[in-house]
Amino acid sequence: MTLRRLAAATCAALTVACPTAPSAAGPQRGDVVFEAAIPDLQTQMAQGRLTSQDLVRAYQARIAAYDHAGPGLNAVVTLNPRALAEAAALDAERKAKGPRGPLHGIPVLLKDNYGTADMPTSAGALALATFRPREDATQVARLRKAGAVILGKTTMHELASGVTTVSSLTGYSRNPYDPQRSPGGSSGGSGAAVAASFAAAALGSDTCGSIRIPAAYQNLYGLRATRGVSSRAGIVPLSDTQDIGGPLARSVVDLALMMDATAGADPEDPVTTDPAIVRPASYAAAIGASDLRGARIGVLRDAVSPATEDQEGVEVFDRVLARLKAEGAEVVDVRLPGVADLIKASTVIPFELREDIDRYLDAHPEAPVHSLADLLGQGLHHQELDPGLRRGLNAGRASEGHAAALRIQATIRQMLLQTLAEQKLTALAYPTSTRRPPVVRADDSGAITNCRYSAATGLPAIAVPAGFGRTGLPFGFEFLGPAYSEPTLLRLAHGWERAVQPRRAPFSTPALVDGRGPAAQDYLAVARSGGATLTATFRHDPGQGALDVALGPLALPPGEVIGLALHRSDEKGAAGPVIANLMLPGGAIGERRVVLQEADRQALAAGRLRVRLYTRATPLGGPPAPLSLGR
Repeated sequence: MTLRRLAAATCAALTVACPTAPSAAGPQRGDVVFEAAIPDLQTQMAQGRLTSQDLVRAYQARIAAYDHAGPGLNAVVTLNPRALAEAAALDAERKAKGPRGPLHGIPVLLKDNYGTADMPTSAGALALATFRPREDATQVARLRKAGAVILGKTTMHELASGVTTVSSLTGYSRNPYDPQRSPGGSSGGSGAAVAASFAAAALGSDTCGSIRIPAAYQNLYGLRATRGVSSRAGIVPLSDTQDIGGPLARSVVDLALMMDATAGADPEDPVTTDPAIVRPASYAAAIGASDLRGARIGVLRDAVSPATEDQEGVEVFDRVLARLKAEGAEVVDVRLPGVADLIKASTVIPFELREDIDRYLDAHPEAPVHSLADLLGQGLHHQELDPGLRRGLNAGRASEGHAAALRIQATIRQMLLQTLAEQKLTALAYPTSTRRPPVVRADDSGAITNCRYSAATGLPAIAVPAGFGRTGLPFGFEFLGPAYSEPTLLRLAHGWERAVQPRRAPFSTPALVDGRGPAAQDYLAVARSGGATLTATFRHDPGQGALDVALGPLALPPGEVIGLALHRSDEKGAAGPVIANLMLPGGAIGERRVVLQEADRQALAAGRLRVRLYTRATPLGGPPAPLSLGR
């Protein structure tokens, strides 16, 4: 197959409609990888316009601009020092022999619990910062065989034991759609990195939502395949019953191409060798010319939260259901009496984590610590994990709790399969989470429960971008189907993608210009009240989406001052609400750093932010003073 035909075969010859990034989100002014899809990158390499080395350099530039600078996402823990050399070798091989396949020369990232013989595999633990296993994890070896370039490793929730991505090695990671918030977890670094175009795609792992939650929080696609479809060999475990490894990507086709490279039987992971497992010859080819017409979707109403704090996410999910109907799908409500209570008691993680982590460490005597107790005993873990990990020290598979949880899992699985069959459903649908991503360092307990419908049953689920809520944050939903229905789930997700085009790049990591991110901008506003004048200067930090505020002197007695407020006017210029109090009654200092929501950022760009000075002389405010560029 020629170079040009290979790139075309990924989409056209497979009757796959590959989404192209919208013009506002495509490669711009030299940033050749921004929001770029794998088939597009292959086309450019096939045509000689780009090389794999170009891609590596471009992704490295974005990581340099945004991972510890700009929004400071803290998504990448290790960069492969040989990435450029490996890309050069693949470029030479392409020239001499042609490409190996659709991933030839494509840079990807790995969650740091995937074993790599040439880089540390920390699983987010300070105790394992220098640990290098003797060989690559099976999925990593398969990516290398497919010609992918391993660009580096991503941050993760320590030992994969949570959903916010905090660890004793790397601290807190952040969400590019709001750097004050979590990227989800435990594959939060992989999610943030793919959303920020730090790589073409990434691998994560999912024990209860750890692929799908970061996908939902960052407007991505993520697949938790049926247990046994892909090997877990070489991945640091958390719970053998619930662990899987799989991809996150910005498009369904990219997700399927990653599955093509990584799925398959592996004698090192016995669950993958079951002869009953069904895998297509190609997940990408199985997508076909997808649409939603004729699909019968069951809405799992037990998974839709009635809580007040979830209503923004519920609104987004309701829009999803309306759009599914508009695109020709039949949407029916499904209720499973008692399932919500069963779900709460379905996890086996607390009973398996100690035994499975210890088993892994026993197999790797070169590791710096030799058991979970050893790690905890030396204080080599983050304080946020302490209670949960210590509970795990005292539990095991021999307990009645473990046996009870397994019985509950079997019951839920039977309920879902019976419902799918009896109601002739193509798939079930439910929100991944109806709650906003938690603020970094905030308590997220109780925020996530829907991960277990797939994790507790071993059934496949694909996370799909649902859209954005009124605060500008992304939400996701899932399609869940019977065992080995991944091709159907990919077709549903691709039909949604083609119809809705839900992907939107994060504001904090735009296309680089000449290899650099956007610079800070200065604004000035002069507020007046009666005869008093107050000059306010602002510096806009584009990476954080924040305004740093400095106020000049105000020649008024403190008792005359009511306050200085920052307002957002509407598109017609009418007065809008207060979004920040810059000065408080009596002249006290107010907010000096204002984090802007999406509507505020849009208003700043459109010149619709105003300050107003409120005094005893003008208690309803002086004339609105616009923020103007420059000091």
